[in-house]
Amino acid sequence: MDAPVKPLKPATTSQVALPRPTKEEAEAAVRTLIAWAGDDPNREGLLDTPARVAKAYGELFAGYGQDAAAVLSKTFKEVGGYDDLVLVRDIPFYAHCEHHMVPFYGKAHIAYLPHDGVVGLSKLARLVEVFARRLQTQETMTAQIIDAINENLGPRGAAVMLEAEHMCMTMRGIKAHDVKTVTHRFTGVFAEDRVEQDRFFAMVAGRR
Repeated sequence: MDAPVKPLKPATTSQVALPRPTKEEAEAAVRTLIAWAGDDPNREGLLDTPARVAKAYGELFAGYGQDAAAVLSKTFKEVGGYDDLVLVRDIPFYAHCEHHMVPFYGKAHIAYLPHDGVVGLSKLARLVEVFARRLQTQETMTAQIIDAINENLGPRGAAVMLEAEHMCMTMRGIKAHDVKTVTHRFTGVFAEDRVEQDRFFAMVAGRR
């Protein structure tokens, strides 16, 4: 028996939560898309595809059911007086473009200057997942990650950089391959001090 269907959470608090379609409605929509693409949803190879797609969507867009505040809720204050930059780089992520619903993927680099303790390193990777597993733009995702860090950790400064390849550019449209899009945002000390920005970029590049 399937779990009760919950309302879809809005991507931002300014939006109104919408009633979530049933599993059967989602599968019917997939069958419609298969037929619109020009294939027969009733042929043997595609009979179970709508159910598989609906199940896959539950995983690919699980971020709508996750809370960034909960991910960052536990911090550690006993860090031996450490108050310098904490950087987790090369965090892999896979997201879907909200314009064409095709993947974009790459790496996230996150740094912050602690104010009152640090968060577990794996939590920063989980934070990326919260926002990657939604319909997204890279620019919005960059802002959401750093806003969550500022709101929940209160650091002296934070820096986020995303590097990604967008399949909407490589699979369709201009068909430009091996093109990377880079976005970054700085807050606090990082926004005020170019030296800290340069240090962040150097550490992301693997230089000390």
